[in-house]
Amino acid sequence: MNQTPRKILVTSALPYANGPIHLGHLVEYVQTDIWVRFQRLRGHECHYVCADDAHGTPIMLRAWAEGVAPEVLIEQMAREHRADFAGFLIGFDQYHSTHSPENRELAERIYERLRDAGHIVRRTVTDLYDPEKKLFLPDRFIKGECPRCGAPDQYGDSCEACGATYGPTELRNPVSVLSGARPQPRENLHFFFRLPEFEAMLREWTRSGHVQPEVANKLEEWFGAGLREWDISRDAPYFGFEIPDSPGKYFYVWLDAPIGYMASFRKLCARTGLDFDEWWGRGSSTELYHFIGKDIVYFHTLFWPAMLHGSGFRTPTAVWAHGFLTVNGRKMSKSRGTFIRARTYLEHLDPEYLRYYLAAKLGPGIDDLDLNLEDFIQRVNADLVGKVVNIASRCAGFIHRHSGGRLAPTLADPGLYAEFSGAAGKIAGCYEGRDYGRAMREIMRLADRANQYIDAHKPWLIAKDPARHAEVGAVCTQGLNLFRALITYLKPVLPATVERAEAFLAIAPLRWADLAHPLLDHAIAPFTPLLRRVEPQAVAAIVEAAGPETNETPGGPSSDGPAAAQIDYERFAEIDLRVARIVRAETVDGADKLLRLTLDLGGETRTVLAGIKSAYRPEELVDRLTVMVANLAPRKMRFGVSEGMVLAAGPGGRDLWLLAPDTGAQPGMKIK
Repeated sequence: MNQTPRKILVTSALPYANGPIHLGHLVEYVQTDIWVRFQRLRGHECHYVCADDAHGTPIMLRAWAEGVAPEVLIEQMAREHRADFAGFLIGFDQYHSTHSPENRELAERIYERLRDAGHIVRRTVTDLYDPEKKLFLPDRFIKGECPRCGAPDQYGDSCEACGATYGPTELRNPVSVLSGARPQPRENLHFFFRLPEFEAMLREWTRSGHVQPEVANKLEEWFGAGLREWDISRDAPYFGFEIPDSPGKYFYVWLDAPIGYMASFRKLCARTGLDFDEWWGRGSSTELYHFIGKDIVYFHTLFWPAMLHGSGFRTPTAVWAHGFLTVNGRKMSKSRGTFIRARTYLEHLDPEYLRYYLAAKLGPGIDDLDLNLEDFIQRVNADLVGKVVNIASRCAGFIHRHSGGRLAPTLADPGLYAEFSGAAGKIAGCYEGRDYGRAMREIMRLADRANQYIDAHKPWLIAKDPARHAEVGAVCTQGLNLFRALITYLKPVLPATVERAEAFLAIAPLRWADLAHPLLDHAIAPFTPLLRRVEPQAVAAIVEAAGPETNETPGGPSSDGPAAAQIDYERFAEIDLRVARIVRAETVDGADKLLRLTLDLGGETRTVLAGIKSAYRPEELVDRLTVMVANLAPRKMRFGVSEGMVLAAGPGGRDLWLLAPDTGAQPGMKIK
């Protein structure tokens, strides 16, 4: 089982610093953390770094909406992200930020090297200009109708309804998010990275085992369509790093975001004495692996290796993509109570339940995986509690009652232990290849064998005969050694549970090499529960906590469910639907989902608390027409009185739309 020690650097994609961590994010960090812990368990030098992706227009817009500086917002999110990751036992060696001196220095160095080598070109293009604010508008400062599917209220870079990507000048009926004015097309200077110059290098790199087969096939499609130059500049206002030789021009967030991997490692080097150039220099003998979601493959398998190669740095050993997470077979949804934040989960359940369940589902490909909550309860209880922990609880008491708390000097069945230790190569291969689901199946097969051994020898029966107490000790010593092998294999997945098991066995932290030698003639500690069962009510509490706040959202969506009982026409006719103009919109202190809207009904003003904060920023709503229920009785809520209800539709989150009438409608007009 000896291997030549390896030097490995591992990263996960950088979480964006404008929102909380949710279970969909955790697929990647759990997948990466398991792989890193496995490498360390095998005795390799393995460093794991990550950072908050802290630049870009969305962060600036959210900071403006909340009335804080972007630096304040990203620091707050960084604290929350670190706490959530720590809660799920994600063992970063360094967690940093792209808004850091290290990242600025490296971004400028890479840009200057690319520029000096002729890989950057400046070209005038047509941009959209706000004639009222007198500035060019970044993609996210423009909204309009998607040029592909026609969905309204889409940003100038991509459609959240159909997934299409496009340029802001392609939007139909565009408006400025800042002023509401119709933008004007004007010429503007942009900087482009000459990606097509790297096609030969990229074709060779992607065909050499550095990406998964599914990704390689997708890359062939992109090569066939032709690589395009990449716009790497944005104009002020923009939260990011200014391009050093061009005041008023900023690096596009996707240029400095992956450089954040290097910056985080540079921070680690300063703290620990590691040699940055040894790991990132061209020709480095170290290994570099990126774990990412399949939605950002283009950036990580084309732009990123080309940037590194063009600026004199090493390219990744491999980029590994994973699929998305669904819950109960469907996309995560706030209205269904399945859009679960990491913090919500941690308030109710042990993080290792989810770590194990995700491991049992994860394979080496990019297929999506489903968190079926009923299966989650059953599998965790059956596998971890019913099979693995059960072995220790069944054997420990007998060792203390009949063997003085000390394991026997020999194994009762050396062949069975050899079967367990002999599985190390197969399980290691599964971990190495990220086929965690197969590894978990093999481990649980061995757990079944261990329980069968205990069932066959029935220590609870032979313990009744004092003359056979030595036999009881031998059987239970065998059982506890099988348990020790199992927890060694599970240590990358269940680090906290295994730490408790190590304390129970009174041993040093387990290493993969320990599998070669059984634990004999050794005193153990009294057994205490290592992992408790998942209680269905705890899972139900998570779903409830993740669901819509129906007591606080009179203007927002209701949860999905069957239609209400029918009403007759006369009753429906009593509902007074009126066109209203939103004259003011503001956040509500202390409320996660509410905006306070001031509505003009044509001579009358109403205040409505609407649960639409997830879909709209306050500045986007001013002067917009909507429809409201005008004769709804005022309702006293925790955050004030709501004098009506605005109508909205959609599943929740960003997918929530106000029902806007034709532009010819006037405030106060009755909807018939």
